[in-house]
Amino acid sequence: MRARDVIASAVQNTFRSKLRTSLTVIAIFIGAFTLTITSAIGAGVSSFIDSQVGAIGAPGVLSVTAAPEDGPVDDGPSLYDPERATGGAAAVDGPPGFVPGGMNESDLDAIAGVAGITEVTPMISLQVDYIEAGGSEQYQLPLDLATGAFVPDLAAGTAVADVAEPQVQLPLDYVDALGFADAGAMIGETGTLGVTDAVGSHHEVGAVVVGVMNPGLLELGAETNLALADAVREAQQTGMVGDVSPVYLAVNASIDPASTPEQIAAIKDDLLAEGFSGMTVADQIGTFKTVIDVVTGILNAFAVIALLAAGFGIVNTLLMSVQERTREIGLMKAMGMRSGKVFGLFSMEAVFIGFLGSALGAGVAILLGVTVSPILAQGLFAELPGLEIVRFEPLSIALIMAVVMGIAFLAGTLPARRASSLQPIEALRYE
Repeated sequence: MRARDVIASAVQNTFRSKLRTSLTVIAIFIGAFTLTITSAIGAGVSSFIDSQVGAIGAPGVLSVTAAPEDGPVDDGPSLYDPERATGGAAAVDGPPGFVPGGMNESDLDAIAGVAGITEVTPMISLQVDYIEAGGSEQYQLPLDLATGAFVPDLAAGTAVADVAEPQVQLPLDYVDALGFADAGAMIGETGTLGVTDAVGSHHEVGAVVVGVMNPGLLELGAETNLALADAVREAQQTGMVGDVSPVYLAVNASIDPASTPEQIAAIKDDLLAEGFSGMTVADQIGTFKTVIDVVTGILNAFAVIALLAAGFGIVNTLLMSVQERTREIGLMKAMGMRSGKVFGLFSMEAVFIGFLGSALGAGVAILLGVTVSPILAQGLFAELPGLEIVRFEPLSIALIMAVVMGIAFLAGTLPARRASSLQPIEALRYE
């Protein structure tokens, strides 16, 4: 009997007991369906997280902050360092009454001197009172200087550029608030930022809206180019007396994106020796991704349990099939069919049952996911544009089907071996 005939015969024999086979297929279906859905949800969430990574930091960037000088954080609060807090100046770069702790210019030089760091860019947070546009109401606005370490997820427009014109990127929820029909309508419009100076006087600074950012995992504010940042700081510092030394809460330290974990760890150790703490993107979002992976893993574990239970169903189905077809097996072996062919015939029946269950489970999961995903995206997850609730990847689906058929093959090994070991004369005498 040729391999093609073995396959055809196995498919035909599978449906001899339709009820028994159907119940086994349903058990496999449940496991395959769960595996397909959970893997698609995991892929969708991971893809969304990856798309948001640019809003936290690029892969080749360490976020560096001042490390406590009096021991680890677990030992309690750090001692106040007036030199570091003010940069050695009588006044600091910030709104009236705002005295941040952080790093000064000498700290930036120390970070830049660490081996493996190629560039240091300070993260500057700017304080503005409000933003308004086209006669709208005035709204509060967190404002940060954009750097090359951040890659915004834009709903419309472009990122701010290093040009002389003051530019700003606004979060998506400012579109309706400022009275615009959609994100595209806001591009090119001029917003007015209100700023209070050191003596309490009010200033207005204009900025062109060049981009609108989608919501992400973090509640980020607007981002400005250097021209707007300088204009806001100039307005804030009006009336200040004495030298003004900027103080930075954090800096972005660029490293080679291809750095190995060992090299990154060495850079972190060198930074710590200089009194600084460095974190990668993986450090910042690692816990979140770990939670997602754990939840997905638990759901997959339940699916595997269902598949193992279905495996016992396959064993039962084929053992009964062997018992019912004992005389038929004896006749086939008496006519010259080898034990290996008999083993292959029953193994193929098990694999075909696994294929039916996995194909149906994956197919229904895909159909349900494609149908429900847009509904959830427009309803429950409407505030997270760009989130693909389920993401079906062909390779993952193929792998799931292969695993299910592998389990089915292993489950069918015992019945197939029993069938192949039957002696023709004894099998023909079986009643």
